[in-house]
Amino acid sequence: MNNLKGACILGQSGGPTSVINASAAGVFIEALKQENITEVYAAAHGIKGILNEEFYDIKQEDLNELELLKTTPSSSIGSVRYKLKPLDQDPTDYERLLEVFKKYNIRYFFYNGGNDSMDTCNKVSKFFKESGYECYCIGVPKTIDNDLFATDHCPGYGSACKYVATTLMELYQDATVYNNKMVTIVEVMGRNAGWLTASAELAKLKGCGPDLIYLPEVEFDVEQFKEKVKKIVAEKNKCIVCVSEGIKNKDGLYIPELFASLEKDSFGHSQLGGTAAILADLIKDELPKVKVRAIEFSLLQRCAQHLASATDIEEAFNAGKEAVKAACNGITDKMVGFRREYVDGKYICHYDLIDLHLVANTEKQVPREWIKPNGEGLTQDFIDYALPLIQGDLKAPLEDGLPRFARLKKILVEKK
Repeated sequence: MNNLKGACILGQSGGPTSVINASAAGVFIEALKQENITEVYAAAHGIKGILNEEFYDIKQEDLNELELLKTTPSSSIGSVRYKLKPLDQDPTDYERLLEVFKKYNIRYFFYNGGNDSMDTCNKVSKFFKESGYECYCIGVPKTIDNDLFATDHCPGYGSACKYVATTLMELYQDATVYNNKMVTIVEVMGRNAGWLTASAELAKLKGCGPDLIYLPEVEFDVEQFKEKVKKIVAEKNKCIVCVSEGIKNKDGLYIPELFASLEKDSFGHSQLGGTAAILADLIKDELPKVKVRAIEFSLLQRCAQHLASATDIEEAFNAGKEAVKAACNGITDKMVGFRREYVDGKYICHYDLIDLHLVANTEKQVPREWIKPNGEGLTQDFIDYALPLIQGDLKAPLEDGLPRFARLKKILVEKK
């Protein structure tokens, strides 16, 4: 046990999920039990909240409300998209962070997010070490993209996967009800990794899935796509297609880039969206007498708590708990990772600690051998991988027939 006494702080970063608050609950509830953690803070809008000296006093929250975070979607303490510049380019933010941490005696830092968030956590950890400031920094994983390196899967993915598969099954019932010819093109999130789009294979497993599934890991051929759609419509009047927003052509261009330049976010990533609409317009030109619909799941797939996986919620909560335990044991510069094992055929998740520098800014893609050619879908390997992650049902309790989400007081810590 590490004997350093001081406050802890949690920040959340990047896109929200159905279970990121479950990880926050794990951090807060476990931190409140630790004798060496004197105060428990929540950064308002991630790293920016620390830089601006704006964070909430979790000790003033009701424990029941913290428990409700497990079934409350999105980032209740606020998220952010802010990238720290390299230290040798601009030390301003680092020096400000050190000033704030010293002022409030913050000795335990937890950052909850994806690739870029782990980069932030890694940079802060390294800077504190170089500065001689004793602070234990642990990353808590999060991303529906499921693309964090060195972990079997990521919190948020199981629930988003369940949403995509379920919604496609429901959509299938709607899209096949009429006798007229129709093409439905569904766009799912995923810039460079197709894990979420691959979830469509689970809908196919139940006989209610798309005819074609396209992931960004495989080059997208527009002409081949048009011919396959026309052939399927000719054979059965209907064609349902599921595409990742990040599919690219042979020249490495995103489909929307073929028609317009794309804006960049604060991390330098292209702002995607509109892939399904563009492909739908191309099919309309090829099949002018066929009804064509473009559907973009967009934000709906990120925080659909009504379809959350109980497995996902439990693992996300445990990831937060394990982060606190690791830090209180004197471990730093790590991220909590997941490792699966099967015992007597039953899936079990183990929690490992992974070096932050291995995770930061590294993307894990769907194995190419799991992807069938020509948009035909995924292999049994993917099905076996994904099914354990979507098991169980844990919805928010109902109040007047509607979900009762956590209501935090969000009392700001008085500035020193």
